[in-house]
Amino acid sequence: MHRQHPTSDIAFTDTVKQLQVRNGSRETYAKMEARGGWPDLITPQLAAFIAQQDSFYLATVNAEGQPYIQHRGGPRGFLKPIDERTLAMADFRGNRQFISQGNLLESRKAFIFLMDYASRRRIKIWGEARMIDDDADLLQAVMPENYPAAPERVLLFKVTAWDPNCTQHIPRKIDADQVDAMLAERDREITELKAQIERLQQGR
Repeated sequence: MHRQHPTSDIAFTDTVKQLQVRNGSRETYAKMEARGGWPDLITPQLAAFIAQQDSFYLATVNAEGQPYIQHRGGPRGFLKPIDERTLAMADFRGNRQFISQGNLLESRKAFIFLMDYASRRRIKIWGEARMIDDDADLLQAVMPENYPAAPERVLLFKVTAWDPNCTQHIPRKIDADQVDAMLAERDREITELKAQIERLQQGR
């Protein structure tokens, strides 16, 4: 389907494009825009990336234009694609400030920032979001199994565009559970090697 405007116009305003001209990057981005801009569908590759994440940042804005960023965390894959344009997650009981929820009642514009420090990859997702309080079946479908948290509602995020940012300046960090898994694998290999050595020694 032909678009009147590239999806990247959600971020590349006229002011941004003027800055790109001034700083010498406009030609590169113009070529991307000629192809339609950034992806607007949840591809298998994006879905696989999201499935490996155990946290992300959600940005919202209130009616006065005041931004707010909130960290969301859970077991890996707690943010779930439910169709090719929609992400959903169970909204767990938190500090009861309701800033994100209040902002979404005033403006549905929202932004998700996913960072994978271990592989030095980040994904930016623009869209619109809302909270759903009265869909028990959907809440059950997106609630992570055996996760000790109290789900209260569903965050539904409609994807407008997404962009895989470059790896430049991202420090490499590894989550504790990934370190534990690597150490466990190392210990298993050491145990196997010791057993092989013992068998060889006994066979002398």
